[in-house]
Amino acid sequence: MKKSIAIDMDNVIVDIETNWIGWYEKEFGVRIDKEDLLGIPEDDAFPDPIAARSLIYKTGFFRYAPIINGAQEALLKLQEHYDIFIVSAAMEFPNSLPEKYDWLNEHFPFISWKNIVFCGDKRIIDTDYLIDDHLKNLDFCKGTPILFTASHNVNVTRHKRVNNWKEALALLELQEEK
Repeated sequence: MKKSIAIDMDNVIVDIETNWIGWYEKEFGVRIDKEDLLGIPEDDAFPDPIAARSLIYKTGFFRYAPIINGAQEALLKLQEHYDIFIVSAAMEFPNSLPEKYDWLNEHFPFISWKNIVFCGDKRIIDTDYLIDDHLKNLDFCKGTPILFTASHNVNVTRHKRVNNWKEALALLELQEEK
């Protein structure tokens, strides 16, 4: 029986940071560099946090976000040895449900609808591994938590960290050799 991996969407396979920065500049005319976001919680990272958060509710915000470099190739490879589940706490943003589903169908057509989980709280997830960028999800992981680097979590030291999909593949290969 294959081991299982739950993989978050935002900041793990979807480059929400780049998307958010672009939308913020387009809407408010203020350019933000990714480096300006380092170590700052997402809700506080922009000059006007309330305005920045309002962007999440706009049509198209999730649908047209760019893919994280190497994600598609990595998931194709992981799928050979693991049961892969895409897990997103998408319930907070109602517009994100169809947009995230359509985004997945475009970028990851090899992931079955049976392996897509939209939930309100990831504590329900019981997989061997969880790859996520948020401690609120990793701290309750029943399996092995893997922290995927995003600007807001650069100062976190609590979990095994990967900075990109190449490192994630290497870590999971090491885990399987044990």
